[in-house]
Amino acid sequence: MKMKYKKQKKARRWVLPVAMIAAVLMLTGSIGLIGRNLIDSQSRRSNPTGYSVTAIPVSSNDTQGSSSPGIVVDKDLIIPINAISTTVQFYPVSIEGTRMEVLAVQAPDGTIRTAFNTCQVCYASGRGYYKQNGNVLVCQNCGNRFRMSQVEVVSGGCNPVPIFPENKTVDAEKIVISKEFLTRAKGIFARWKNS
Repeated sequence: MKMKYKKQKKARRWVLPVAMIAAVLMLTGSIGLIGRNLIDSQSRRSNPTGYSVTAIPVSSNDTQGSSSPGIVVDKDLIIPINAISTTVQFYPVSIEGTRMEVLAVQAPDGTIRTAFNTCQVCYASGRGYYKQNGNVLVCQNCGNRFRMSQVEVVSGGCNPVPIFPENKTVDAEKIVISKEFLTRAKGIFARWKNS
C-alpha cells in the first residue's frame, strides 16, 4: 500500500506543470488566432477607397500629432519599395480620425515585411507600439524584443500585428494597403499613444 501511495504522489507532481504547459500552449494558439482576427472583427463597411497617396516615412520620434507632413488621411497607403531598408520605416495614417501607423522593413533575407505598429497583446494598453533598437523592435509597453526576420511571419504573442500578403498589393515599385483594410484595423489603434 505504501508503494502505491508513493507512485500516486509522484504522478501527481507532474499534473500541475503539465496542465500549465498545456494552458500556455492553448493560450498562445488562441492569441495567434486573435491577432489574425483582430482586424477582421472590426467594421466591414465597404467604403470606396477614394484617392491614393504615396506615404512619406517619419522617424519614430515624429509620429505624434495628425499634422505630420507625411500622414495619409482616409486614403490607400502607398509605400515606395525603394524607401524600405533594414532600418524600420514608420508610415503614419489617419482613418476616420483614428491615428494609426504601419511599419515596413527589409528583413535579413532581403524580403520586405509590413505590420501595424501596435502589439498583438499590448495594443489595448495604448503603449503597445515598437521602436527599433539595433536589429530588433522593442515593445514600448512590455519590453519584448522582436527580430526583423519575424515581422509579418509570426502571428500571436507580443509582436507587431502582421499585414499578410493577402491584405496588400505589391509590385516592383510599391506596396499598396487599401483604405478598406486600414479601416477594418482601426479598432486596434483606439487607445494608441505613440509618443
